[in-house]
Amino acid sequence: MTDAAPLSRDFVWGVSTSAYQIEGAVAEDGRGASIWDTRCRTRGGVWNGDTGDIACDHYHRWAEDVALMRDIGVGAYRFSVAWPRVLPRGRGAVNQPGLDFYDRLIDGVLEAGIEPWLCLYHWDLPQALDDLGGWANRDCAGWYADYAAVVARRFGDRVKRWITFNEFSVFTLFGYAIPWAAPGITDRAAHLKAIHHVNLAHGAGVDVVRDLVPGASIGAVHNRQAVIPEHNDPANAEAAALLDEHWNLVFCDPQFLGHYPPRTADAIEPHVQAGDMARICRPVDWFGLNHYGPIFARVDESRVWRYGWGDAPADSPTYGVGWAVFPDAFRDELLTITRRYRTPIVITENGCGGSDTPDENGAVNDPHRIAYLTLYHAKMREAMAAGADVRGYFLWSLLDNFEWGSGYGNRFGIVHVDFQTLKRTPKASARWYADLIRHNQKF
Repeated sequence: MTDAAPLSRDFVWGVSTSAYQIEGAVAEDGRGASIWDTRCRTRGGVWNGDTGDIACDHYHRWAEDVALMRDIGVGAYRFSVAWPRVLPRGRGAVNQPGLDFYDRLIDGVLEAGIEPWLCLYHWDLPQALDDLGGWANRDCAGWYADYAAVVARRFGDRVKRWITFNEFSVFTLFGYAIPWAAPGITDRAAHLKAIHHVNLAHGAGVDVVRDLVPGASIGAVHNRQAVIPEHNDPANAEAAALLDEHWNLVFCDPQFLGHYPPRTADAIEPHVQAGDMARICRPVDWFGLNHYGPIFARVDESRVWRYGWGDAPADSPTYGVGWAVFPDAFRDELLTITRRYRTPIVITENGCGGSDTPDENGAVNDPHRIAYLTLYHAKMREAMAAGADVRGYFLWSLLDNFEWGSGYGNRFGIVHVDFQTLKRTPKASARWYADLIRHNQKF
C-alpha cells in the first residue's frame, strides 16, 4: 500500500471484467454464438484448445462475485454486455432471458453500493453478423446502434456510466490483419474497412446513449502504448510509425480530433462517405485508457502491413509471465493523452499476469503483481502531479479468467479461480488493493 496522501474521494476505484471471459453459459437461455465461440472451436485458435464455454461461470455465480467486490471495497465495476446474449442473431428478436440476467447483475451491483460501468462491446460480435461480413460490412455500424438502443432503453434507468467499445485497435488489427483473434482474417482492405466502420459505430453509440439515457457519462476504452523500433534503422522506424498509427491513433484521432492520422488517411479515404467524420467525432466525457507496457516493433515482410511485434531489450525487468515492465511509459502515456486530447482520463485496465497457484495452506500469494501495481500507481500519481487529469483506476482483473488466445494459461485476477471446481480465493493482491482503496477513502 502507498503512504502517499489520499486522492480525492471522488476518484473512482474499480475492477474490470468482460462477458466472454467470465460468464460461460454460452448455450443457455437463448444466447447465440459469437465469433469467439467459433474461434475457440477453430484448430489452433486458442492455446490448449481452451474455450469460454464455462469460464468462471459468472452467469450462475455473479452474486458471489459481487460479494467479493463488496468485500474488497471497490466503488465501481466495469463489465460488458454480451451482444449475442441480448440479440442472438445480432439483430431482430430480443432475447428476454439475456436482458433479465443483466437486470439481476446490475441490481445486485447497485445493492452492494457499487457503481456499474457498462461496456457495450468487448469483442464478442454475434457470429450471425460476422457471416454477413462483420465489421468489414458498413451495415455493422447500424446493427451496433440498434443493439446499443436495446441495452440503453433497458438499463439506462440504473446505469449512468457507458462505454461504447473496449480496445478498438486490438480486435480490428488482430481480427482482420494479423490473425491472432476472432474472426482471424488476414486482409488489408478488410482491416481498413473495419477501422472506419467501428469508428462509425462508436459515434452512433455515443448518440444513442446520449439520447436515451439522461445524465449519461460516456467514454470509450483505448489501449495505448508507446511503439518503439526494435532496431535503430529507417526500415524498423517506419514499421514502428505505421504500427503506432494503427495501434494508438486510428481511433483516438478521428474520435477526438476529427481526422485520421497521416500514414493511414489516404488508405482509408475510399471507405469514407460524406459526413462520416462528423458522425465519428462525437463529444464524450472521458478517455478510457488500457495500458500494460510499450510495444517493440520490427519489419515483418510476412504481414499485410509489413510490421510485426519485436522483442523488448534483453535486460528489461519482467514480472509474472514475463512481460517487460516499463512503469515510466505509463506516466508518459497519461501525459501524452492529456496534451493531445485534452480530456479527463479514466484508467480502465492495468494489471499483471502470472501463473498463481495456492500454497499448501490454500493461500495465493502474488508478490509480483503487488510489486507491479505499486510501481504503476506511483507513476499514475507522478502523471497527475504533472497535470494529467486522471479521474479513476480500474484494475484488470477481478477474476482469473479466459484470456482470449492464451486460454487459461495466464492469470490476471486478484481473485484466484480454480477452473476445475470454480472455487474463488482472494489473492494477496486483493488485500493490497483493499488497503489501497481504504487509504484513499480517508479525508
